[in-house]
Amino acid sequence: MAAALIAAAVIAQASRTIGGMVAAGGDVFTTVVNFFSFFTILSNVLSVVALGWAAIWFWTRGRSREIPEPRSLAVALACATSYMIVTGIVYNVLLRGIPLPQGTTVPWSNEVLHVVGPIVLLADLFLGPRRRPLPWRAIAEVLVLPVVWVVYTLVRGPLTTNPNTGEPYWYPYPFLNPNSFAQGYATVAVYVVGIAIVIALAAWLVVWVGRRRGMAAVGDAAEDRAAALI
Repeated sequence: MAAALIAAAVIAQASRTIGGMVAAGGDVFTTVVNFFSFFTILSNVLSVVALGWAAIWFWTRGRSREIPEPRSLAVALACATSYMIVTGIVYNVLLRGIPLPQGTTVPWSNEVLHVVGPIVLLADLFLGPRRRPLPWRAIAEVLVLPVVWVVYTLVRGPLTTNPNTGEPYWYPYPFLNPNSFAQGYATVAVYVVGIAIVIALAAWLVVWVGRRRGMAAVGDAAEDRAAALI
């Protein structure tokens, strides 16, 4: 259900954004690439994949208390959860008050992508079944995509013409746009470091909770096996 809701929200916003550019006869290709260059969209798409994968695995193989989720699934969930936590924090702290052009945003989709989705992934962290404990090095694995995304964004930004305004640059978020600040890239660097710290803390929380829940699940399974022998 959660994966379907998040997928519907992504599709609804994509339809509004891309459909509007098609109707206007603008640069559709750049608009599509821009849409999937938002960290919000990437984190929500990953959440759909991870939650759908988790649901399929649980109903096919995961109902036994002795079988933890596969490591690849555990890492995917850790990444999705960390990114969604950060998406919720960054949007509601830095971006919620920024007015958007009327008609460009689907209100219910916006709330699902930035509020409901993060809450669902956070709830799954604490309540989802069969959590596998990950090693602490998984934190580094979680950080790979955000690092790649920041490099991609800062390299592509000055090379992309904004299809809506015609400006000779395009950035998905104001705090990554050096043209928005008197100090340019120096201010952007401060924001990048700050958000990197938030992502690292979110990843630490996700791995820590997963390790505690995973170790507890191992203990419960051992008790069940011992009871069965009595």
